[in-house]
Amino acid sequence: MHHWRRDVVELAALFTAVAVADGVANLVGHGPGGPALLVISALALAATAGFHTWWARRHGHAPPAGDTGARPAAEARSGGPSGQPGDGADGADDVGEPGALWRMRTTVKDQPGSLAALCTALAERRVDILSLQTHPLGDGTVDEFLLRGPGALEAAEITRAVSRAGGESTWIERADAHDLVDAPTRVLGLAARTALDAAELPLALRQLLGRCTIRQLPGTPVGGGRGPEPVPVEGVLEDTVMRLPAPEGGVLTVERPYLPFTPTEFARARALVDLDNRLGPRIPRGQDVLTLPEGNDITVRRVDTGDLAAARAMHERCSPRTLGMRYHGPVGDADRYLNHLLSPRFGRTLAAQTTSGRIVGLGHLLWDGDETEVALLIEDDWQQRGIGGELLDRLVAMAVEAGCESVYAVTQASNTGMVAAMRGLGLPLDYQIEEGTLVITARLDPAQAAGSGAPYDTGLRHLGASARRD
Repeated sequence: MHHWRRDVVELAALFTAVAVADGVANLVGHGPGGPALLVISALALAATAGFHTWWARRHGHAPPAGDTGARPAAEARSGGPSGQPGDGADGADDVGEPGALWRMRTTVKDQPGSLAALCTALAERRVDILSLQTHPLGDGTVDEFLLRGPGALEAAEITRAVSRAGGESTWIERADAHDLVDAPTRVLGLAARTALDAAELPLALRQLLGRCTIRQLPGTPVGGGRGPEPVPVEGVLEDTVMRLPAPEGGVLTVERPYLPFTPTEFARARALVDLDNRLGPRIPRGQDVLTLPEGNDITVRRVDTGDLAAARAMHERCSPRTLGMRYHGPVGDADRYLNHLLSPRFGRTLAAQTTSGRIVGLGHLLWDGDETEVALLIEDDWQQRGIGGELLDRLVAMAVEAGCESVYAVTQASNTGMVAAMRGLGLPLDYQIEEGTLVITARLDPAQAAGSGAPYDTGLRHLGASARRD
């Protein structure tokens, strides 16, 4: 029906145009002033075309500068009205600099126009929105932005502008190039990392949720006693805290005091934990064969709870003094300690073993909330050969790769071997001594991660003249 009406209108317009053309032709051909009318019409058309050309060249096709907050083109090229670069507040950005990247989150009312007002406030300050995610809530929406703004624009000014536009509970921090990856791609990448290595779960959650504290409490504590209260299968979300059933029992707690979790974030974290739980314990396979100065070969590889028997046998060969240096006291139940230490749920463990498969050294990288602990245990007969330093180098490389800012070792002031190994890292160290216990903290350099591969095949310092990777 709609197409029929349109055809009738078009046909009527065609007949009208034909009638008008016929009338004009009769007037020009048979009227007394026909030639004069043609000349006047030609002059009027020429004058109209000339005026249009002049107007287009004078004003261009861009909106006036006052409508957008932009400066005139001549001032933008010179940097300001005076012709000096940097006269404007964002002059650095006008000469080609990319500006500053920001991650911002704010809550707006769930009503038409609220997001438009927010975008307008950002545009008035020449802030470009690179990406936007929305997290629906019951009475509003949490909008998460990736922004690029002028280099001179402060976070406080952006926050004030957002507040005037209706944004509440605004949080903002500097971003980097890694944040330019869109959310689905980032989540898929984190899922792939988690699928390859069970020790990646806390790191993946931290990258997914931002700055947060992650603690995994086993169902049965190592030292005995009562474990944490169990949580439902679907988990529990309480404002800034989420609790999820931990793989292999226990509770996984994620806390972010400065920013409440949204239901969308809770669903993503729950899906990542469920993936890890379904895949079970796993570690990447690989090894690095090193040659000691005396000619013996030592293999460095990742180990987990499947190597519990070999690790327990090494404990039995270690002297009480060596075990006391490592555990700061007698070890009453080595199996329970080792089962926790070797589990990829709590960190990563490297082992040094002989060609016969006997483990002679263990190095642990343990996730401890916001911090990361390193620990070493070398069998008595294999000490003072550089094995501890080699394991520690690789543990630090893993910590850098995981984005850790520092690692710490808890030992005794008399443990000269551990102190020497930490000093051998060549990193800034902080020493704290309390009642005979020495805590050494090393601040990590992110540049160390450049070009590094897997922790067991990195090109770090080797013990002898040759090394081969299998």
